[in-house]
Amino acid sequence: NAPLPILPLQILFLNLVTDIFPALALGTGKGDPIVMKRSPRDPKEPILTRDNWVFISGYGLVITVSVLASLAISLFWLGLDNRQAVTVSFLTLAFAQLWHVFNMRDRASGFLHNEVTRNPFIWGSIALCSGLLLASVFVPELAYVLKTANPGVSGWALVFAMSLVVWVVGQVHKSVVR
Repeated sequence: NAPLPILPLQILFLNLVTDIFPALALGTGKGDPIVMKRSPRDPKEPILTRDNWVFISGYGLVITVSVLASLAISLFWLGLDNRQAVTVSFLTLAFAQLWHVFNMRDRASGFLHNEVTRNPFIWGSIALCSGLLLASVFVPELAYVLKTANPGVSGWALVFAMSLVVWVVGQVHKSVVR
């Protein structure tokens, strides 16, 4: 039997760590000055349009597939034990959410130089969240509570690769839609 990809306390930890700090950092950004030059949207248009829902669902699907694939690869290809494999899927989701913040740039903005990458609070939140995620594995008391285990070099490489999938898909999408 395969384990749950993410445990309940891990979900709560992710909600506190990977949601709050990047969202606050995005909120402190100056934004793109071009926004005020655009014509206003139709007041009858919903805040979230059908296209928005498609994008949200698409990103959710990509994240889900990435996390489940990292769990399967951990168990069946890398031969990690259940605790290490769950740690890989937990970290894949966490870092995928962190990298996804870079998909929040305006479609018309540059790939490397945009309102998100110029925001120093984004970089600070990424560093803070990364440190907290490392602590969730390497601080014994926190690892015990969250039931994480060091997945080893191959597990960390898998976390890095699978968590970047969301960012790559987002950037390709922005380039194609532009």
